[in-house]
Amino acid sequence: MNQQIGFCTTADDVRICYATVGQGTPLVKAPNWLSHLEFEWQSPVWRHWWRDLSRDFQVIRFDQRGCGLSDWNVDEISFEAWVNDLESVVDHIGLERFALMGISQGGAVAIEYAVRHPERVSHLVLYGAYARGAAKRGPAALEEREALLTLTTQGWGRNNPAYRQVFTSRFIPGASAEQMDWFNELQRTSTSLENATRIMTAYGDIDVLDRLAQVAAPTLVLHASEDVVSPVEEGRRLASLIPNARFVTLDSANHLPLEDEPAWQVVLAEIRGFLAGAPSSQGEATPSEAELYAFKRGYPDGLTGREVEVLRLIAAGRSNPQIAEELFISVKTVGNHVSSVLNKASVANRSEAAAYAVRQGLV
Repeated sequence: MNQQIGFCTTADDVRICYATVGQGTPLVKAPNWLSHLEFEWQSPVWRHWWRDLSRDFQVIRFDQRGCGLSDWNVDEISFEAWVNDLESVVDHIGLERFALMGISQGGAVAIEYAVRHPERVSHLVLYGAYARGAAKRGPAALEEREALLTLTTQGWGRNNPAYRQVFTSRFIPGASAEQMDWFNELQRTSTSLENATRIMTAYGDIDVLDRLAQVAAPTLVLHASEDVVSPVEEGRRLASLIPNARFVTLDSANHLPLEDEPAWQVVLAEIRGFLAGAPSSQGEATPSEAELYAFKRGYPDGLTGREVEVLRLIAAGRSNPQIAEELFISVKTVGNHVSSVLNKASVANRSEAAAYAVRQGLV
């Protein structure tokens, strides 16, 4: 089975390269870094994804701007631009209703698209994804991000792969020598030094936390238990804040599941089972009234995603300083959230707030 390559142009005149393979239910993969449609097609790191999924679905994926076969010389690289690129691809292909998958950084892009277009996304699959980039996760994660940016500036594109090996060891620590060599080469091939730095900066600043409550599509969240690129706590946060999401923990340390590890078979079985009821052709199904109601309603009494996080920690018996430490925000900000929660829930104290959380099914 061979993939078909095509191109579309965005509103800001950027040429985006996309690929389609397989037949059946459309499954669109939102963009993420380190992609090259041709280079990864036969790779020992990615090939099993597209080979196995295309047996059941029409898989559509594309290289984001500044990366792979899409235009590298672009004025804007940002989260908003990535969402717009996704809109451009599905509109160009003519997809009316489809399942959407976001891997790693692409998870936030998929979430934002699903919130903006609930009538088009039948199912949402998030793998190794997160709502907050490293710059939004607290001092330690921010310091690590800055170190990686420095390493990128010093070593990207050099013939010595030692610099790129640092990234490879984080993404796929369980890989074979062949898989690691290929991933090292993907980094050099997929983009330039300048774009690598711009992309890393942009995805580190992602924050869609307050959009999670507005996701209407049935959602499957898959996350490796020992992932260091996107810690499993980020996956749990997604599943806890997206209404009725299913969360599956994988026994793996690889950010991307490798073909020969048991975790890949779990991922494949979960995705196939989850998408069994997805529309099998373009425009075949429309969202139910219940789905649209959930999208409009969000969380009860106008609570935001952050307020629900605070409420759940209140119900777990955490103090304001403990909540501040866990959410990487100030104690003063926690106090403001607590006051807002008490006001919106029409309760007088933390004990009543905890009882309210239980009644509303939030814990």
